[in-house]
Amino acid sequence: MTLLPENHGKARLGVPAIALTLAACWALPTWAGETLDRVKKSGQVVDVLVNDYPPFGFINAQNELDGFDVDVARAFADKLGAKLKLETPGWEAIISGKWSGRWDVAISSATPTEERAKVVDFPVIYYSAPAVLVVHQDEKAIRSVADISGKKVGVGTGSSYEAYVNRNFAIPGHKAIAFPFKDAFAVPGDETVNFQNLALGPGVRLDAIVASLATARGGIETTKKLKIVGDPLFAEPNAVVTDKGDPEWNAEIKRVFADLKADGTLARISNKWFGTDITKDVD
Repeated sequence: MTLLPENHGKARLGVPAIALTLAACWALPTWAGETLDRVKKSGQVVDVLVNDYPPFGFINAQNELDGFDVDVARAFADKLGAKLKLETPGWEAIISGKWSGRWDVAISSATPTEERAKVVDFPVIYYSAPAVLVVHQDEKAIRSVADISGKKVGVGTGSSYEAYVNRNFAIPGHKAIAFPFKDAFAVPGDETVNFQNLALGPGVRLDAIVASLATARGGIETTKKLKIVGDPLFAEPNAVVTDKGDPEWNAEIKRVFADLKADGTLARISNKWFGTDITKDVD
């Protein structure tokens, strides 16, 4: 489906204006909802994401936004029939809600939680990834997450991993998450910097990191000094985020993502970045 007619903004010679108006009405379904109306009128969808979360969102060597979430956002905009505009206002600004019409959607690897759901909506889960524990390759004392008690654990600022290390994390609709440790010290920060700090050596700045499997693999490949230990900590669903209270826009997002999954687009993007389909187990 195309959001905007192909001749948008162009006049047709010899065709009465009223005919053009009627044709446009027939070409487009009847929309409702403030965000969807804004996107339709502007022909542009504004997506926000973080730029320090490789391989999901980051600045590449050409100084351009790149990553899995960037490619998903492009596919979403294409399917919607709108131009894509990307902005990076910061994670806390995104997940705090009250966007006041500045942004339309956040395709930014957000895990739904009960607290977040009070201020933003999660219309669709688009992939799921395991959370893992990473340590320095010379680490001997930490063999599983049970061993992080009293340790300094790097986590992304404001992330679900920070909440997990603080033992204050639950995923709505999922079984309770186990915390087989106590009194671990969450050290929030930029995830790329976290991996650099851990690579300095066991306990130099960090003792371990909790991160997604994909991010962990990237950090291990970059530093050549880290390893994953123990079993995955929890399966982490990641959802599209919208500002609170626009059910029509949420329904359209859900429809578009269903199309992207059905036609294989999400699988192709996932295989490009990870060599596997992290979207396949999402209903």
